[in-house]
Amino acid sequence: MEQRSRTDKDQASATPTENVRNPTKPISRRQWMGVAAGGVATIATIFAFRGFGRRAPAAAIPVTMYTSEDCPCCHKWAAHMEASGFVVATMTVADVSSKKDQFGVPVDLRSCHTAEIGGYVVEGHVPAGDVKRFLAERSAERGLAVPGMPGGSPGMESDPKVPYEVLAFRADGTTRVFARA
Repeated sequence: MEQRSRTDKDQASATPTENVRNPTKPISRRQWMGVAAGGVATIATIFAFRGFGRRAPAAAIPVTMYTSEDCPCCHKWAAHMEASGFVVATMTVADVSSKKDQFGVPVDLRSCHTAEIGGYVVEGHVPAGDVKRFLAERSAERGLAVPGMPGGSPGMESDPKVPYEVLAFRADGTTRVFARA
């Protein structure tokens, strides 16, 4: 005699209408809780992944700025950098020129402050956007500089705004125009 499993026996004796839920019968509390839990899980998943595919915010880039204590435009440049996502540590030093010498900033490119960012040197009032682009390029150059203190540059927001160049410089002192503002 052939033995059938209990499941097979139950299925064989069940009529087609016994396997279908009665649409006129009210939903049980257990069924209702299952539907509600499923809905909550679906909504939670949608909210959890609502940013899916978006780029995560970039990590803040640390900046060490060397300046003298009597230079207000340097602090304005630091605020400009922080507004663009950098984290600036200000180091007040008695002799900024010695830091410029240490970092190899050519004399003709010098300004009021010097910063170290991602292994590069940033001299003067270089716009944050240019610094970000330079960092992304991973250039072989030593750094960027805006010689002097041109009006209209970050930290020197004044009238009249004068056109200026952002220069990329090498350790040997050679330069190229990186950007114009």
